[in-house]
Amino acid sequence: MPTQFFTSPGKFYRGNLHTHSTCSDGILDPQEVCRRYQAEGYDFIALTDHFVGLFDYPITDTSAFRNDRFCTIIGAELHSGSMQNGYLWHILAIGLPFDFTPPDAPHFRAIKTSESGPSLARRARDAGAFVVIAHPHWSGMTEADAKTITAAHAVEIYNYGCVVDNDRGEGFLTLEHLLNDGRQLNLIAADDAHFNTPDHFGGWVMVKATENSPEELLSALKAGAYYASTGPDIHDIRVSKDFVEVDCSSAATIIVQGQGTSMATLHGTSMTTAKLSLERLSNSPWLRVTVIDRAGKRAWSNPVWV
Repeated sequence: MPTQFFTSPGKFYRGNLHTHSTCSDGILDPQEVCRRYQAEGYDFIALTDHFVGLFDYPITDTSAFRNDRFCTIIGAELHSGSMQNGYLWHILAIGLPFDFTPPDAPHFRAIKTSESGPSLARRARDAGAFVVIAHPHWSGMTEADAKTITAAHAVEIYNYGCVVDNDRGEGFLTLEHLLNDGRQLNLIAADDAHFNTPDHFGGWVMVKATENSPEELLSALKAGAYYASTGPDIHDIRVSKDFVEVDCSSAATIIVQGQGTSMATLHGTSMTTAKLSLERLSNSPWLRVTVIDRAGKRAWSNPVWV
């Protein structure tokens, strides 16, 4: 049973789903942000400025910066309510309509009486957005917090800006708590770029779509037709009853993870294909693949439910 995102039609497009500009707390204007990402070889970005009253609740219009080789998706980083630690929720909404009604979020301090994070995420999804739980490690998000978000499509498991600035950029534990709870969620890697530190061009998604347009990219994201990376490419994954086969760019390690401590690992030199036994993962309801290259860069598949 091959994974859906390698059998669907189209080609892979590289994009960043977490970006900021001078419309919130970034230091570059939207046009320059788009120019730099295109210059670095990206096919698309979502500019996700902070949706708070301090910046007049921006949903930044980047449509003027699209061209025949570069696309943008309208989005925002939503904030409201309070997590258990008293801090504000951070929720990415990719494909958010311009008329989305703001919550009562005047600044970056949590207001416990305002709309809850779970409610805000649900409204964004109902409005047509691809919804992501952002940087759970940086946020100090508890497992109980995460379980209240029932409208998310994915968890941000790698936030390059947080890796660079505070070494709290991973979200795998949050994702796996939710997977083990039966939530069929996907994962993303992203920059969270503000351009005031070296927080850019470090994590991305490779989305398989029939064309590089906002509509097709958003549809593919919602369908899980993508993988996340900091460097390596994943060309194909094939799952059978007893094995997982992986085709990828040159790798030093390929891992299949499952529920709990179950895993299968293969180390080698310049591996571009691998076959890993599922013997130790036979009782896991889900699998995910990690590819690590010689430089330590990683790529991650979405979870496969078996």
